[in-house]
Amino acid sequence: MMTGLRLNLAPVKEPLGFIKVLEWLTAVFSFGSCGGFIGRNVVSIFCSGGNETLDATFTYPFRLNEVVLVESNKTVCNRTLPETHLVGDSASSAEFFVAIAVLSFLYCLGAVLLYTGYMHVYRDTAFGPTMDFLATVILAFLWLVCSSAWARGLQNVKDATGTAGIRETLPLCGEPGVYCEVTEFANMRSLNVSVVFGYLNMILWAGNAWFVYKETHWHTQKYPAQHGGGRGPVPAPI
Repeated sequence: MMTGLRLNLAPVKEPLGFIKVLEWLTAVFSFGSCGGFIGRNVVSIFCSGGNETLDATFTYPFRLNEVVLVESNKTVCNRTLPETHLVGDSASSAEFFVAIAVLSFLYCLGAVLLYTGYMHVYRDTAFGPTMDFLATVILAFLWLVCSSAWARGLQNVKDATGTAGIRETLPLCGEPGVYCEVTEFANMRSLNVSVVFGYLNMILWAGNAWFVYKETHWHTQKYPAQHGGGRGPVPAPI
């Protein structure tokens, strides 16, 4: 069996390799739109003693309980407040989502290099297609899990940094004559896009599993058997 490099771009033009390229691109968009996020909400506090503003700046991985909303001994509306943090921690779901995206990016990169340079080795053994199929199925499932987890985590971030969440976090907002409202919201469009790309990745990986399955020995053994099984009984000689 020849194991040397044989550059051939034909597999990239076929569904097997072309979908891998799409998966590579969507993985980049997934972790790029989530991992590089920086947001800032402005909280306005209206009271008889004058209006005050607070800044809530939060970034990936969204450990909101580490974000300081009110510094220690800060005077707001003629009241001295203790140090107050935002509520919530979506780091586990965000980091899981980005980890799967990076893993998919690296796997697709390696798979495309294998398809275009060592396709003859890939198809000469049953090990390569089998492992490729199992990895594709597992990653499709992981994309479903991490996208669902991150969608929930993102909703928790929106709830905690919204007006209702800020009012629950600041006891001051519940006092008579004090009204709190988030007047400037962070643009979370990129985070919404990351969730969409997450589910798109799941669809791509699930669809690609069929084309990878066709390369495995399970499919190649079944295909000739179906043709052989379609023959009718051989008539006995007269």
